[in-house]
Amino acid sequence: MDIKSEYRAKLRTAEEAVKVVKSGDWVDYFTALGMPVLLDRALAKRRDELTDVKIRGNLLFGPIECVECDPQQEHFTYNSWHCSSYERKLADKGLCYYIPMIFRNLVPYYRHFLEVNVAMISVTSMDEHGYFNLSTSTGIAKGILDKANFVILEVNERLPRVHGFDEVIHISEVDLIVEGEHEPLTELKLPETTPEDIKIAEQIIPFIKDGSALQLGIGGMPNAVGKMIAESGIKNLGMHTELCCDAYLELDRAGVLTNRKSSLQRDKGVYGIALGSRGLYEWLNNNPGLHACPLEYVNSPEIIGKIDDMISINSCISADLYGQVSAESNGTRQISGTGGQLDYLTGAAMSKGGKAFICMTSTYTTKDGVRRSRIVPTFSGDIVTSPRSQSYFIVTEFGVVNLVGRSTWERAELLISVAHPDFRQELIEAADKQHIWRRSNK
Repeated sequence: MDIKSEYRAKLRTAEEAVKVVKSGDWVDYFTALGMPVLLDRALAKRRDELTDVKIRGNLLFGPIECVECDPQQEHFTYNSWHCSSYERKLADKGLCYYIPMIFRNLVPYYRHFLEVNVAMISVTSMDEHGYFNLSTSTGIAKGILDKANFVILEVNERLPRVHGFDEVIHISEVDLIVEGEHEPLTELKLPETTPEDIKIAEQIIPFIKDGSALQLGIGGMPNAVGKMIAESGIKNLGMHTELCCDAYLELDRAGVLTNRKSSLQRDKGVYGIALGSRGLYEWLNNNPGLHACPLEYVNSPEIIGKIDDMISINSCISADLYGQVSAESNGTRQISGTGGQLDYLTGAAMSKGGKAFICMTSTYTTKDGVRRSRIVPTFSGDIVTSPRSQSYFIVTEFGVVNLVGRSTWERAELLISVAHPDFRQELIEAADKQHIWRRSNK
């Protein structure tokens, strides 16, 4: 059968396609723009026919109709590998459950331990060779699709067609295909850059040199740092990152993102997933200078360690005086996820000339208007994203400190030195009670 005939034979409406889902099934929705919007809508209509259908996804910006239609969770249960702002709101209502993971391990989890009864993913239209492009979900998609018992593709003509490896799936590997109208692609809106963001960026830039490779984490602060790097005069920067965001587009427009000095994939910017503005998606489309690759590769510390002058820049919610970092929760409240922070902390430490920075403002203000320190004596319920044994550079608007090889008292001194001055004395008193403050420093 030729590919056009095979396409027609597998084409269904969304309502027809979701009939394959049975009670008790595990269904995967993939990442961000890969969410199968039409199939989700059709599956939600089958609510009363189904029980105990468990759905996995991550960084979905909603609405997820199967969740919205079933607040009692009698029919559908949603689980996320990494919470978006929308998924965080669902979690606050008890409608989304976080799955702990490190990004480099995600596909191996599926390969060795997890069941996928039905995989549903949005892809580009089929090309003349019978391939559908996995677009901005490439980082995790192929590994999950390979494990699935049943694969349904939802064609979204708006998705960018990306270059890379394991970025396509052939029609022969697909069970059903769905077409339909789609809304414009979700754009990630980041907060405006603050004076604190600028001060933090100013302290990181001296550590970056011509030819450095950059990894920028998820969130407003790493994006702000990236945009300031674009204006710094540093040249011939490289890109090796789990998430391709608008900061890289800014670097490209400034003419400083060339990848020419990459010690691993020369002339190629490497990423796993992408989320940002319409301009970012246009930049990704059919761009041979950008390679989307599986996160097993992109986030492998061994691979990252082969890149000279690897600079990793991520943000966190808080750090304690021992150097433990929480980048995913506020107390026990899930905010985002572990993601790839630990992957890059490990990999950058293995890189010749590599450095890893964890950034945060020194304080935050609660909903009640109370200002609190992000540097705390010790965690109380906060989830540790990066253990103290992997902490590297910690940055606030008051300075940058390197915790590598430092004892507990040295760490306490260094972290208190970059805490907000209004909280330093109480942190010293807490450190003393915890026996990590040298009395000679009093």
